[in-house]
Amino acid sequence: KRLPIGIQTFSEIRDKRENLAYVDKTAMALDLIERSKYCFLSRPRRFGKSLFLDTLAEIFKGSKALFEGLHIYDKWDWQQQYPVIQITFASGDFGSRTSIEHRIRSVLARNCEVLGLNESEVHDEDVGIYLENLVFNIYRKHNQKAVILIDEYDKPILDNIHKEDKTVAREAREILRNFYGAIKAADRYLRFVFITGVSKFSKLNLFSGLNNLQDITLHSSYSTITGYTQGDLEEVFGEYLEGIDLPMVSRWYNGYNYLGEAVYNPYDILLFLSNNGVFRNYWWETGNPSFLIELLRKSNYYIPHLENVVIAEEDLSAFDVERIDIVALLWQTGYLTFEERIELMHRVSYRMKLPNLEVQNSLNTLFFDYLTNIEEGRTSLQLRASRALLDGNLEELEKALRALFASIPYQNYVNSTISNYEGYYASVVFTFLSGMGYEVKAEDTTNRGRIDMTMIGRDRIYIIEFKVDKAEEEALAQIKGRKYYEKYLSEQKTICLLGIHFDSSQRNISGFAFAELDVRC
Repeated sequence: KRLPIGIQTFSEIRDKRENLAYVDKTAMALDLIERSKYCFLSRPRRFGKSLFLDTLAEIFKGSKALFEGLHIYDKWDWQQQYPVIQITFASGDFGSRTSIEHRIRSVLARNCEVLGLNESEVHDEDVGIYLENLVFNIYRKHNQKAVILIDEYDKPILDNIHKEDKTVAREAREILRNFYGAIKAADRYLRFVFITGVSKFSKLNLFSGLNNLQDITLHSSYSTITGYTQGDLEEVFGEYLEGIDLPMVSRWYNGYNYLGEAVYNPYDILLFLSNNGVFRNYWWETGNPSFLIELLRKSNYYIPHLENVVIAEEDLSAFDVERIDIVALLWQTGYLTFEERIELMHRVSYRMKLPNLEVQNSLNTLFFDYLTNIEEGRTSLQLRASRALLDGNLEELEKALRALFASIPYQNYVNSTISNYEGYYASVVFTFLSGMGYEVKAEDTTNRGRIDMTMIGRDRIYIIEFKVDKAEEEALAQIKGRKYYEKYLSEQKTICLLGIHFDSSQRNISGFAFAELDVRC
């Protein structure tokens, strides 16, 4: 089977002449159609949302031949066909109120043409009324309820939300609230509605009219509705996996979790397989996460917290133009995923984590560049530090870290406040090590307190304590006094205790003390 790279059209993937591989999602599609009427799904970019929408469209259109051999083939009444309104905001100019409304009217006009309606009888300058007219005229002409499928529902807002002036973002929200509110008004003429996009905006502010909208984003039954499971990878793409290190593939690309089985991003896997198993940051390279830097600059967020952050369930759904929670944003955009669900005193929270090595390397490299503004030499410094860590050569590690802080331009401190907030030095070391692919835990909890940082290596575990403008023996003494190392005695690895002191006036390491415990059998 050929790899369906970049193909979002179900009919093309299922065309026998194309001989393309397909991961069957029709069981979940059928379950969704039979159990629900109004559905909402949030997933990161390039995660298979558009293909799933197009699959739904072909089911409702009654395209039986395309589904031969798939789960739904003998379970759906193909004689029952529905008119389908397909709306996508994947492209278009959303830079002003006028351009947003023009784009929506253009999409609706195209649907009129496809469905055989006279556009002049449906058209209205108010995009909400235009949609209502479209649904009603479909029913009047075909005597059949319509299906509405909306892709990239949030893009008119997202294109403007990170601008300093939020005027157009607010206008986009107002336009879309009116537009989506028309769906509720047309309820009696609708069979099924599915809305999908990247973000999970507050229902109150965007879907206030659609109070019966079922959010399946974190519904465990649909956790794999997009993406590939490990079983999908091995079953559907098995012929491409000969000689491939599957555990390493999983470490690099698997790990996105929506309270069910973990999944791969399809874009990553397809490019990885087509590139003969070369590990690269395929998905990351297609994005533009510069907006994260702006948020960090405004919030002075302590970056190591991302490795073990806990967020309340309501905060995941409170995302809006005026309130952008950085953790919620990182989750929605695919840079964080769920590690566990926590229920305490009838309140639900989630512990988050980075999904895989691709995101860990890329995100921490991005953050490192932001924190240090080192224009060149980062790679050579990381190679130097990595060799030192592998060899347990802490004298060489000290030299690499001193060189790192000496390389940070003076103006990076003068023209910015980032170095003033607590934990700046720890953040630099954290992103430096994490960007090399090491497993690094910040504020690692023990029964005697929290370790500032723990790094898990192949043969060694590094217990690290940071101090700023303190006595040079204090950090190592704290590790020993509180016996932080006891947590890892059963790992059968050499444990390195490392106390790093910084002088804020010199902006570099002022003390570097270490000790080694060999507890291997």
